[in-house]
Amino acid sequence: MKIIKSSLGLFVLLLIISLMSCDKTGTYADVDEKVNAVSNGIVFISAEELNAKIDSGDIFNLIDVREPTEFYHGYIPGSINIPRGLLEFKISNEDFWMNEGFYLPEKNEEFVLICKKGGRSILAAKSIQELGYKNVTVLKGGWKKWELTYPEIYEKDLDALGGHEEVEEAGGC
Repeated sequence: MKIIKSSLGLFVLLLIISLMSCDKTGTYADVDEKVNAVSNGIVFISAEELNAKIDSGDIFNLIDVREPTEFYHGYIPGSINIPRGLLEFKISNEDFWMNEGFYLPEKNEEFVLICKKGGRSILAAKSIQELGYKNVTVLKGGWKKWELTYPEIYEKDLDALGGHEEVEEAGGC
C-alpha cells in the first residue's frame, strides 16, 4: 500500500511538472516561422481582387501598416497609414479616425491590411483579430505585388516627408 501511495504521489508530481512546462504561447526560431504559423488563420486577397473591390466602390477600411517613410513614397489610393507598431493603439481610437476624416470603424466592418511584402500585415491582422475585429484580410504580396501589378495606380505624398528621396524600409517584411 505504501508503494502505491508513493507511486501515485510521484505520478501526480510528474503530471503537474509536465503540465506546467507546456508552452502554450508558442515560440519560434525566427520571424519567418512566426509569420508562417500565424498565416494559417488569415484570409488573403490578391492585387486583382483588391483592385476590383476598389473599382466597384465597395466600402471597406484599407490600412497600410508600413512606416510613414515607406508609405509616402507610394501607396494605394484610399489607404490609411497606421504603422504596425501603433496599430493596436490607433485602430479603436476615435480621435485618430476623426483626424483622418473618418468615423471610428465598427469591429464587424471589413479591413484589408497592406505592408511591403505581406509579413507585417499578417502579424497585424492576427493582432487586430485578437482585439475582436472579425472581417480582416491581407493583400497577398503586399505593396510590392500591387506596385508590380498596377504600376500606374498609386499615390505619393513626398511633401509629408520634406520631399526627400526614398529611404530604406524601416523594418519588417
